[in-house]
Amino acid sequence: MIRSPGTAGFESRPAPVASARLTNAIAASLAIGALSLCLVVTLTVLSIKATMAMPFPG
Repeated sequence: MIRSPGTAGFESRPAPVASARLTNAIAASLAIGALSLCLVVTLTVLSIKATMAMPFPG
């Protein structure tokens, strides 16, 4: 049995879905989001450590 070229589902070249500019913008926004999340977690941990280091009033 001989297949004609280009008839199988995964043999054809995939068409680009988004432009390179949109892809770069999404990657940049994800990177900024990840950095801001790391900053928030770091500040939270440091503030918890500072709060636990304070003596209780009394």
